[in-house]
This record gives sequence, C-alpha cells and structure tokens, in this order.
Amino acid sequence: MTHPPSTSSAPSTHTASNTPSAPNTQGTPSSPSTRNTPSAGSSRAPRDPRVPPSTLADAAAHLRAAATTEPGRLQVIGAVLAVLVLAFGAVTALEVSQRAGAADDVVERSQPLSADAALVYRSLADADTAASSGFLAGAVKEPRAVRERYEQDVARASQLLVKAATHADGRSESGRHIATLNEQLPIYTGHIETARAYNRQGLPLGGAYLRFANEQMTKVLLPAAQKLYDAETARLDRDDEDARSWPLLSVLVGLAALGALGWAQRRNFLRTNRVFNHGLLAASAACAVVLLWLVVAQTVAAAQLGQAQAHGQQSLKVLNDARISALKARANENLVLVSRGAVLTDDGKQDKYETEYAQHVRDLVDDLGRAQRLADDAAGRRPVESAAEDVDAWQERHRQVSETDRGGEYERAVEKVIGAKGSTGQSFDEVDAALDQALAHEQREFTRAAENGRGALGVLPVGAVALGVAGALGAVLGINRRLSEYR
Repeated sequence: MTHPPSTSSAPSTHTASNTPSAPNTQGTPSSPSTRNTPSAGSSRAPRDPRVPPSTLADAAAHLRAAATTEPGRLQVIGAVLAVLVLAFGAVTALEVSQRAGAADDVVERSQPLSADAALVYRSLADADTAASSGFLAGAVKEPRAVRERYEQDVARASQLLVKAATHADGRSESGRHIATLNEQLPIYTGHIETARAYNRQGLPLGGAYLRFANEQMTKVLLPAAQKLYDAETARLDRDDEDARSWPLLSVLVGLAALGALGWAQRRNFLRTNRVFNHGLLAASAACAVVLLWLVVAQTVAAAQLGQAQAHGQQSLKVLNDARISALKARANENLVLVSRGAVLTDDGKQDKYETEYAQHVRDLVDDLGRAQRLADDAAGRRPVESAAEDVDAWQERHRQVSETDRGGEYERAVEKVIGAKGSTGQSFDEVDAALDQALAHEQREFTRAAENGRGALGVLPVGAVALGVAGALGAVLGINRRLSEYR
C-alpha cells in the first residue's frame, strides 16, 4: 500500500535559502531591529537623524551644487580672485617690510656699530701711540697736548664700549670681545701709569713697563678690537644682503593674481562678448601697479644699497685698515727709540720694532693704493692722494732719524721723532688728518646711498595693502555685475 508523503515534514534548507524572498509590495517598513542594527564588526555608532550634517560638509555640498550653474561658478571665481588679490597685497607688504627693516638696520644700527668698532680700534691704537710719544719726551717735559690726547683716546674707547655693550648680547661673539676689552683696558692703563712713574724718577724700568703695556695692547686689546670690528662688519653684511634679496614670493603671487584676472576677463568676453568688465579691469590695474612698484622699488633699493656697499663700506674698510697701519707704524717708530735696540726679532738679527715699522708702512702704502682705486669721485681721491704724499715724506724723515740715532745723537733723533716741525710725528699727524677727511667723505657717501635705498621701500608696504584691498573690492564688484544679470 502506497502512502502519500507527510505534509508535516520540514522543507529543505537549501531550497529555503535559494528561494528569493517576495518583494514587499505593500510598503510595509522593515523591522526596526533589522534597520537600526549595525553590521557585524562595525565600531561606528549610527548617525542620529536629528543631528544636522557638519557645516563643512554642507559647504562642500553647496559648492558642488553651485558649480553646476553659471551664477554659482561666478561666485566661486569671484571668491578666488578676491583671495588672490588680497594675498598679493599682504605678502608684498610682509616681504617688503622685512627688507625695509633690514635696510633701516643698515643705516641706523649695523653700519654705525661697525664704524664705532673701527673707532674703538683707532682710539686704542692712538692711545698707545700717544703714550709712547709722551714717554719719549720724558715725564717732566711731556707735552700737555700729548697727555690729553692719550686720556681722550682712553675715554672715547671706554664710552664706545659701553655703547656697544647695550646693543650686544653678552653671550654673542661681540659681547665676548667687549667683555675682554672692558677687563683688559684698565690693566693696560695701569701699566702706562707705572711706566710714567718710573720714567719720572729716571729709572730704566719705566721703559720695560711701557714695552709690556705695548705688548698687551698689540697681543690682547687690539686683536679683541679687530674681532669686534669683524663681527659688527659681518652683521652689517648680513643686513645688507637681507635688504637686497628679491621678494620672489610676492612676485609669484602677483603674477598668479594677474593671470587669474586675465583668465576671468577672457572667460567673460567669450560668454558675453563684452570687451571690458570695469571691476575686473580695476583689479588688474591695482595688481599691475603693485607689481610694477615692487619691481622698481626693489631694483632701486638693491642698486643704492649695492653702491653703498661697493663704494662706501669697502672704501671705509680699506681706509680704516690704512689708518690702523699708520698708527701701528707710529707706535713702533716711537718704541725703536724707547727700547734702544734691546728688543730683537726672533732670529736675533734685527730690531723688532724697526722691522714691524717697515712692515706696517708697506701695509699702509698698499691700503692707500686700494683706497685710490675704490674712490669714485675727486672729493674722495684728493685726501687719499695727499695721505700718500705725506707717507713718502714720513719715510724720508724716518730714514734721517735712523741715521741720526746710529750716529749716536739720541736726543736729536728723539727731537726728529716728536718735534713740532719737520718731525716724523708731524708727518704722521698729516697722514692721519688726510685719512680722517677721506673717511668722513666715504661715510657721507655710504649714508646717502643707504638712505636712498631705504627710502625706495618706505611706503610700499602701506601702498600694497591699500591697493590689494581696492583690487579685491574691484574683483568682487566686477563679478557681482555679472551676477546681477541672472536676477
């Protein structure tokens, strides 16, 4: 007997899983538990539908929607143009302000401090020269003018060191050299006073103290002053380089702004067949004026500062070197007679001070030759040529002093060195006066050129900001003029 299959048996699992579910044609919502349950392994919490999307997402969606319409595109173009023009004005103002500040440092800080450092060196060397000249004359017969010159040199050097200390960090290179000078200068003046005291008593120990003081000056004080001068000159060179460097970022942003404005006007012409948009044209004009102003001002500033460096600062350096060589030569010339041949060179064959005198005179002649080549006008050349002639006369008089001293006429030799007329001291004073005149001329030339360079950048930062704002406003008004056609 055949039995029909049981109707209570479960359907096959594979059949159930492979049978597609019938669509929900009645619009019945899915089960809340199924709809809101996150997928397995997901750690992100479901978004609460009551919380609005982020502002940034809204803005992005709005921009995407706006970009599909011409008014929306115009709004985006206007915003980009305004930002570019404003950025051009701001970047130009920032970069030019930095260069104007560096140019101001050149005129007001770096160069004056470099000149003061050179004057510290000159004052110390001149004090040493005056001290040896006074010692030669004798403590009783020492001219009052020579003594006052020494005291003025020491006082000037002290004042300049105080001034330099206020502008230098104590831990910087300049600060360390200033500290050395402040520590060693009182020691040097103490040795000079001891030498004068022994000289007043007619004791030969005074000469030994004078030579010891001179050694301290030449091996400690003057090298420290030279390093201070080198450090301040290096700072001047850095400020000068910063002031003359081109503001490339400003130029690039300006070209980008002009390019974008040109593209916007061409797009406007192709779509409307209108040649001019007054707002965009005004924005282009503002950017062009700022860019042209920037290029011209920076060119003029770089040229003027370059002239100040080439024909001012370099000439000042060479003239300061010449003056230092003259002072060293003069001090050595005095010490030749003070030591009376007691101090020899390392090989023991020649007088040490006579040898150093000859070397410093050669350096002086070389420095004057370079100064003549650097002088770019007659007013600058005349005092240098006069100094060269005085050096020739000085050398001839020194030769006569050497002959007189070798002949055993010591008192006459001293008179030929420190006398009021026809002496080597008179020749030195004439050389020093001519160099002082040349230095004053080159200082004026440097200051004039550097101030011209600084002046070329003076009002450009303010003008760049004003024109940048005006250009951005023009770009917005130009775009709004097109937008009004869609309303």
